[in-house]
Amino acid sequence: MTSELFSPLHLRSGQVLKNRIAKAAMEENMAGDGQLPDERLFTLYRRWAAGGTGLLITGNVMVHAEALTGPAGVVLDEHAPLKPFTEWAEAGRSDGGAIWMQINHPGRQVASGMPGVVWGPSDIGVSLGKHSSRFGRPTAMTAQQIEETVTRYAVTAHRAEKAGFDGVEIHAAHGYLLSQFLSPLVNKRTDRWGGPLENRARMLLDIVSAVRAAVSPSFAVAVKLNSADFQRGGFDAEDARQVIEMLEPLGVDLVELSGGSYESPAMTGRSTDTRTRAREAYFLDLARDLVTTSPIPLMLTGGITRRETAERVLDSGVAVIGMGTALAVTPDLSDRWRRSGEADHRIRPVNWSDKALASAAGMAQVRHQMRRLARGSNPRPGTHPALALIAEQRKQRTALRRYRAWLSKSGGSPRR
Repeated sequence: MTSELFSPLHLRSGQVLKNRIAKAAMEENMAGDGQLPDERLFTLYRRWAAGGTGLLITGNVMVHAEALTGPAGVVLDEHAPLKPFTEWAEAGRSDGGAIWMQINHPGRQVASGMPGVVWGPSDIGVSLGKHSSRFGRPTAMTAQQIEETVTRYAVTAHRAEKAGFDGVEIHAAHGYLLSQFLSPLVNKRTDRWGGPLENRARMLLDIVSAVRAAVSPSFAVAVKLNSADFQRGGFDAEDARQVIEMLEPLGVDLVELSGGSYESPAMTGRSTDTRTRAREAYFLDLARDLVTTSPIPLMLTGGITRRETAERVLDSGVAVIGMGTALAVTPDLSDRWRRSGEADHRIRPVNWSDKALASAAGMAQVRHQMRRLARGSNPRPGTHPALALIAEQRKQRTALRRYRAWLSKSGGSPRR
């Protein structure tokens, strides 16, 4: 087998990743008081750092305190104290690897019971059939709100660098705000942010430019992008190819390819699209096409659990392989691969006919494993998905009460 998996990768910024394995972002939903990281996240990331993975990408850190993907989300805005983030960065770098902060805004993908704002490029809500009421009804963003959001990303990136992170990854996939602007199904604007792809990509490109200007040249800037939305008439592989070309002049170090959204959860392997039905490397076929034209190194995430699959992905021309669930179950999987070992267990599959519910249960299972790691315990991948989902819903209710109180105390409205 090729040894490229454990070879260093030199990035455009000058940063060097010690190997080609990355812990992809998974939403931990473990914020402590004040929506800040605490000892649980520090323990979790020290555990991953000790496992030999070259790059750790955090779960999405929110740039807007009034717009969270979930009530236990971490917020890094202009008001947040940096000390907890410095401890988080130190934990992630404790074994010589790099740690990047994924930064995000949910846009319209905000639960209906959440306080704050529900924004989108247009006033089109998330369509999940009988589950559509789970999400709030969005209002179309004004030009001022768009410009203020661009600034928020730059502020968060600047402060992440001050805290000691090695880079940021701007989340423009999985149906969150920037993915919504890219999607012709969601973005129905008729101004400079809507219509042709170059307009729909404008917010992302402005954010990348603002972030790059706010950080040092040696600080890595990456983008997470859907290879496709897996919805008829939505953002597709040709759109992804063009956006990658638009990103190249802006100094982007790496583009991570994934796919899907809550409406078509391909990132969990639940899309009906035939290109994601493989049990591993869900988006490899699309990545093979994109890698031939991409001027930026690509990272591929989605369903990779075995070294053989990882080697096959690298052989396709992809520069970095990303894993999420596999590292939640086996945090030292990278070191095992180095020793020619494999994972002992995999997470219990969720084969429910209701795709939206199955996706939620799958994510609850992964968070259950991460919480065990954060307590210093070993994973328990055989946990029944229904039990994990019930436990997750209870934790979300508790976190929602705490978030409401914090937002009210901190005077949320000035942050709109």
